[in-house]
Amino acid sequence: MIFTSFFKALSQIGDRRFQRVLLIGVGLTLALLVAAYALFLGLIQWAVGDTSTLPLIGEVTWLNDLLGWSSFLLMMVLSAFLMVPVASAITSMFLEEVAQAVEDRHYPGQGPVPKVAFGDALRDTVNFLGILIGANILALIAYAMLPPFALFIFWALNGYLLGMEYFQLAAMRRIGRARAKEMRRKNRLTIWAAGTLMAMPLSVPLINLVIPILGAATFTHIYHAIAARSARGPSG
Repeated sequence: MIFTSFFKALSQIGDRRFQRVLLIGVGLTLALLVAAYALFLGLIQWAVGDTSTLPLIGEVTWLNDLLGWSSFLLMMVLSAFLMVPVASAITSMFLEEVAQAVEDRHYPGQGPVPKVAFGDALRDTVNFLGILIGANILALIAYAMLPPFALFIFWALNGYLLGMEYFQLAAMRRIGRARAKEMRRKNRLTIWAAGTLMAMPLSVPLINLVIPILGAATFTHIYHAIAARSARGPSG
């Protein structure tokens, strides 16, 4: 089920709706990171000022420049670390379009789904972003303590988070939030395994930016496969 769903999603990567969501997600992510750096740099300049006084040295003017360049290097490192979770969270606001493109091609006749209110989509995005960033920051401790297993921890953690979020998004379009959570609970190992498959390319630059789109499409297929299996019952 997992690989069939993934390759179906991969075959549709050229869809214009997929590409539109990708461009929106990456563009908004870059804009957010630039804005965050500008705010951070502004706070440094406000706190330090044009000149600073150091003990035993006296008044200096180079501290502001030093902090500015240091903050730039820090933001470059953080951007590389945060780019994927931020892009995943922002892209999740627009995954309705990806799921609809999948259903139009592979599951016609499903009927329309109610539009998610922008406020609800924004709330879910902020929650998902907070969980993603928080979990990955905490995981840095595990990476430091168990460096040989860092990559596997990264895959398992982000696989769980991506699977949880993207299956929920795919399922709740059709059966609502409560029933989607119940279906996710009953199929958590399958969903975790599929999420881990999505998480593995996250460490590959550029390719990782496509993962939110492929993830949404893959989990739309997985939802329909699970729903069809449930409809057939044990004898099916």
